[in-house]
Amino acid sequence: MKTTSVATPENKAPLWTRFVRAHGPIYIVLAVIAAIWIFPFFWMILGSLKTQQEIVAIPPKLFPQHATFANFNKWFTELHFGNYFMNSLIVSVITVLGNVVFCSMVGYALAKMDFAGKKVLFACVMITLMIPSVATFVPLFVIVSDLHLVNTYASLILPYLVQPIGVFLMRQFIGDIPDALMEAARMDGAGELCIFAQIILPQCGPALATLSILTFLSSWNNFLWPLVAAQSTSKYTLPVALSLYSTGQNATNYSVLLAGSVLIITPIMLLFIFLQRYFIQGVTMTGIK
Repeated sequence: MKTTSVATPENKAPLWTRFVRAHGPIYIVLAVIAAIWIFPFFWMILGSLKTQQEIVAIPPKLFPQHATFANFNKWFTELHFGNYFMNSLIVSVITVLGNVVFCSMVGYALAKMDFAGKKVLFACVMITLMIPSVATFVPLFVIVSDLHLVNTYASLILPYLVQPIGVFLMRQFIGDIPDALMEAARMDGAGELCIFAQIILPQCGPALATLSILTFLSSWNNFLWPLVAAQSTSKYTLPVALSLYSTGQNATNYSVLLAGSVLIITPIMLLFIFLQRYFIQGVTMTGIK
């Protein structure tokens, strides 16, 4: 028994009309933008596998003629990558943990507790968002120097242990949590710390993931402050080490520079891949555009 397909008006429409109705031009524009955005990373990865002669060759070639991992091997053998990686990891992880705990506490207080000066305190947090971080370098360095913390992990961590963007993000997210949950807990005899730990934090997964990614990204890529606060190579983080060892006697060693750049961005990309679902939820639910 044969079945005949009925031609609908949509099927009768010209191919270009159906393409436009399916948002084809928008997808093409987005694909072009994505290709332009991804190309520098693609070039960086391929360049890390080239020799210095291939990178400076004219005309330039996209793919390496003789791919080599010598640039990566130089970082792991001659340039002490493990030491700089551990410094960056220690600073970034402790900074993330500090922001997750303290920004959540401050955000909870600003969102759900009533106390004198609450609006003034939140206004101060918003004002600090508009102050460039470079403007605070000299006062921060004077304070760290007076406390005799220069060239220590404390000097790299303490200035960024609580950031205003984290306080704002957590305050916005916690403000949407129903007050009825906290009232019920208070009726059962729970204290504020218990409410914060057992009711508030378990519901802040997307916001905490967003805060963790943003804090880790800023701490891992921070260059100026570690350059100022770290006085010896033993406390240098990866971005500082990258700038230190990317130059040779006569010219910049681009192959080593690109290999180091690949090593720096790899942990960030892996972190974002694992937490991207929570990151998107946190951005959309806290009103960050």
